[in-house]
Amino acid sequence: MIAAGIDMGARSIKLVLLEKDDGAAAPRLLGQHSMFPAALDMDAAAERAYVELLQPLALTPRDVGCIVATGVARRQVPFADREITEVASGGRGAADLCVDVRTVIDVGAEEARAIRLDEAGRVADFAGNEKCAAGAGAFAESMARALQLTLSEFGAASLRSTQSIPMNAQCTVFAESEVVSLIHAATPVDDIARAVLDAVASRICAMARRVGIRQEVLLIGGMAHNPGFVQALERALEVPSIRLPQQSQSQPQLQLEPEYVCALGAALSAFDEV
Repeated sequence: MIAAGIDMGARSIKLVLLEKDDGAAAPRLLGQHSMFPAALDMDAAAERAYVELLQPLALTPRDVGCIVATGVARRQVPFADREITEVASGGRGAADLCVDVRTVIDVGAEEARAIRLDEAGRVADFAGNEKCAAGAGAFAESMARALQLTLSEFGAASLRSTQSIPMNAQCTVFAESEVVSLIHAATPVDDIARAVLDAVASRICAMARRVGIRQEVLLIGGMAHNPGFVQALERALEVPSIRLPQQSQSQPQLQLEPEYVCALGAALSAFDEV
């Protein structure tokens, strides 16, 4: 059986395609794909992304036995067989990639959440950022623009910082004004970048403490690509290190980037029911 997981995020669509043979212990990865919709028609964008995933593999929609959608816009995938929440898909994908993980931090463009898993890898509790972008990637992106840096340059700058500067503003609009004030005060750009990422990490940490922080901690979502944020989150959570998605411990053939973990969890959930 072939199953597809579609993660309809706020900024991008991520897809994972898995195949599991009869009697096989675990599915294998057939393909993965992502796209950034240029228009607001998410239904059409989802269908186009799905076709782009299948075409290089010489597959058609009839070859796929089950499609599971997740993400904030999961209800805009009319061809999906069913849907699951971001919490369920993130927890499922994380537990498969790292069987000993107990805390999952998912930070995307406009949403963030903390998930606590039990000993069996099931979701025990979770908390979200309540639709505030100040605790997600959009906040860092906005501040990077204010500093006239790319996101990559922004993360690298924070790692060069030599001092910690508190950032008081909790709203993206007010924080940008605070960044401008720091620039006018001749504050080093490296220190401003660190202050921004420390502020995001602080909000994530407060959210994670509501569900309880248990080792090991896994970071998923697009912000996992920002090394400055990873370091800031380690400081905030007071953990020796944060793990990032790598090769699956239970399925060595699965190796995905952090932003694909929810799509992976959605696809895996199709096999759970079968």
